[in-house]
Amino acid sequence: MNYKRLELIFELFVFGVVFGVIEDLIAIKLTTNAMIDFKVIFIVFLVALPFAVIGEIIVDNVDFIKIFQKLFKK
Repeated sequence: MNYKRLELIFELFVFGVVFGVIEDLIAIKLTTNAMIDFKVIFIVFLVALPFAVIGEIIVDNVDFIKIFQKLFKK
């Protein structure tokens, strides 16, 4: 396994999933009176996982600077 792929997987896990779950749990706690238990954490994890994948793998691999340069050079 090369280091770039390992870094991407680590970044996906730490920043995408863990922070996504934490921010969703904070939002649930601040806006509802729901009890935070393992069922809620599991559901939040399932919701955060696809957004982490989209955010870390798809969006991070797009070079927006090149796209903007092509658009605004015209």
